[in-house]
Amino acid sequence: MEAPIPLFLFSSLLLLIPTAVLATTFTFVNRCDYTVWPGILANAGSGNLGTTGFELPKDTSRSFLAPTGWSGRFWARTACNFDSGSGSCVTGDCGSGQLECNGAGASPPVTLAEFTLGTGGQDFYDVSLVDGYNVPMIVEGTGGSGPCESTGCTSDLNRQCPEELRVGDGDACKSACEAFSSPEYCCSGAYSSPATCKPSMYSEMFKAVCPRSYSYAYDDATRSGTGSGEAMLADRSYLAGLAMGGSTTIVPMSSIKSAFVITFSFLLSIVFLL
Repeated sequence: MEAPIPLFLFSSLLLLIPTAVLATTFTFVNRCDYTVWPGILANAGSGNLGTTGFELPKDTSRSFLAPTGWSGRFWARTACNFDSGSGSCVTGDCGSGQLECNGAGASPPVTLAEFTLGTGGQDFYDVSLVDGYNVPMIVEGTGGSGPCESTGCTSDLNRQCPEELRVGDGDACKSACEAFSSPEYCCSGAYSSPATCKPSMYSEMFKAVCPRSYSYAYDDATRSGTGSGEAMLADRSYLAGLAMGGSTTIVPMSSIKSAFVITFSFLLSIVFLL
């Protein structure tokens, strides 16, 4: 019997009120046996969630309210040291030298969870390995008035990373683009279209291990999910998991025993205001 898969989970609450104001609460829960430092980067035009990076010790949680139509990305920083007020992380570092990322994104290699909420009555999300990989991650959608597909990667790619892509003692796994800076790997220059940029042996290896994640820039067939919540009293939830196991199985929240978890739980309901 395989050991329980540690996961990185988010939890969120979506409220529909008579004034047509929408809000989403993201709750980060760390069920790992070590501290992690989540990073948050809002896309241009999206509001700040109140922080851009924070420490999350084991068995703790923290919540943030997202404005209507928020879009951005989350990632896990590992092995950080900010004891003196400044510092850095071994993986996922944002280069700010501080606990807060202050509008800076993650330095690759890093696994990313990307979200666009409430576009045309749907939420769009994916787990991307385009910038490489540092931790297993899964996003699962349930409930709502339409299907919310599971996506992500629960396998430990660091254990299977080719030597030429490996970082340190297996702390992370680079993308071929970062490792070699070649246009054919980066989908740039003469290779900047889906017709000319094809999967490489490295992206195919990523896809074989993590079939529900983006493996390279134009990997559009199986990498993303959507969740529909058009019915006013529907409810849905999203699960993004940071897993430390070797299985590619999408793991339901009910089966998680030990995890660094980010759960996205969306409850669509009516709230009456005075």
